[in-house]
Amino acid sequence: MDPRGVMLLFGAIVFELIGTNALKAADGLTRPLPTFLVIAGYSASFYLMSLSLRTIPLGIAYAIWSGLGTAAIAIIGVMVWREQLNLAGVIGIVLIIAGVVLLNMFGGGEG
Repeated sequence: MDPRGVMLLFGAIVFELIGTNALKAADGLTRPLPTFLVIAGYSASFYLMSLSLRTIPLGIAYAIWSGLGTAAIAIIGVMVWREQLNLAGVIGIVLIIAGVVLLNMFGGGEG
């Protein structure tokens, strides 16, 4: 994969994490600053994701974006929001990460 595309994709993941955490903090979109961060975070995420798709196949990019985003949000939920994560959740996160690794190693050709 093209290094620039990968950097854009990881930037998209970072902004998705910002948007998702702000969504939790926005309290039903009733708090102005977190609501602004939701809109800005998701907008930046989708923009960077669209740019990454110039060099990364859609299926691979989406699997990485959603998989790593899901795993990171679950970990952030435990660390920041004091949410509970049981053994099944931990195993699920490990499987998500393993799936992303497998897709990167063996999944699909170049876009």
